[in-house]
Amino acid sequence: MSIHSASTVQRTLPESLTSSAWYLVQCKASQDERAEINLVNQGYTCFRPTHRRERDLQGRRKVVRESLFPGYLFIQLGSGESWAPLRSTRGVLRIVSFGGKPLPVGDDLIAQLHEHDSGAPVEARFACGERVRINEGPFVDVEAIFLAMEGEQRVLLLMTLLQREQKISMPLVGISKH
Repeated sequence: MSIHSASTVQRTLPESLTSSAWYLVQCKASQDERAEINLVNQGYTCFRPTHRRERDLQGRRKVVRESLFPGYLFIQLGSGESWAPLRSTRGVLRIVSFGGKPLPVGDDLIAQLHEHDSGAPVEARFACGERVRINEGPFVDVEAIFLAMEGEQRVLLLMTLLQREQKISMPLVGISKH
């Protein structure tokens, strides 16, 4: 069984556990997936919400699965379960608590996050040559042509300025389909 499928098995929300609650676990830097794997291997039910995102990897655009909340995951613990093994689990930093006491996370929030984590396929946002609209900054409401992704969060656009075509770079969140 692959690592991904092992954690997927544990992601189903058991309805039979009525005396248990969900808690938020803070993981060590960039180790949320490792923490999830180690906790699942110890028999805990964990949930690490993920989302699909288009990224530029080695010059090619790919859709990757990333943590929705980097550095955090949820764990379901029964009222009588020991918290001690969590402290020594690789990848786990601490249980998020207030006033020295871990507070449960609402089941409705977990259910909503689980629904979001459906894994529905994501299409590429923009194709080269596609017309887009700029939604922020000094060029708001101006049309441009999408050329390429420039890193993970920026895009390269072609637009006409002063009767000449110019290439501009701007944040990905600042544009939308025309």
